[in-house]
Amino acid sequence: MAKVSIQQIELDEKTVIRELQRNANESIDGIAKRCGFSRQKVWRIIKKLEENKTIWGYHAVVDNMKLHLKTYILLVKKSNKPFSEIVDTIIGREFERNAKEVGATIDESLYLHGYYDWMIMFTAEDIRQAKKFNEQFNRVYQNYVIETYLLEEIFPVKTCGVENPNVKKLKEFV
Repeated sequence: MAKVSIQQIELDEKTVIRELQRNANESIDGIAKRCGFSRQKVWRIIKKLEENKTIWGYHAVVDNMKLHLKTYILLVKKSNKPFSEIVDTIIGREFERNAKEVGATIDESLYLHGYYDWMIMFTAEDIRQAKKFNEQFNRVYQNYVIETYLLEEIFPVKTCGVENPNVKKLKEFV
């Protein structure tokens, strides 16, 4: 039996990952069929990717409008004071608890390179709650932040690699 090259293994892993990103709820049999692989091969690839933390987890892509929630983006420009002093607060649950106090739920928190240093995507019922979160954030991190910029999502075209099934409604917003 011929050994599979490292390049081929990586290519197979990427193929399975793309299928999982399209629909992580799909059965292993369905993924295997679309990839052209055996069920056992797909199962082994997925287990390996989970063990080495290439796959962190799975989640549903939700239409927040149907839940009466709006998505907001908070862009943060940090000061020269090192974030290392507060990194435990950022990666710990305290950061999420602070958001929940004002009715916000953190969806994504990303450290960036560019004009802004940090991007926080969160949901809230309305702009009032989003502004409260922004104000609270500025209070808690006042020595570490010199500027924040709050954006409201108007219409999600694609989220987590999944196209919005109502994408044709975008015409109403444009």
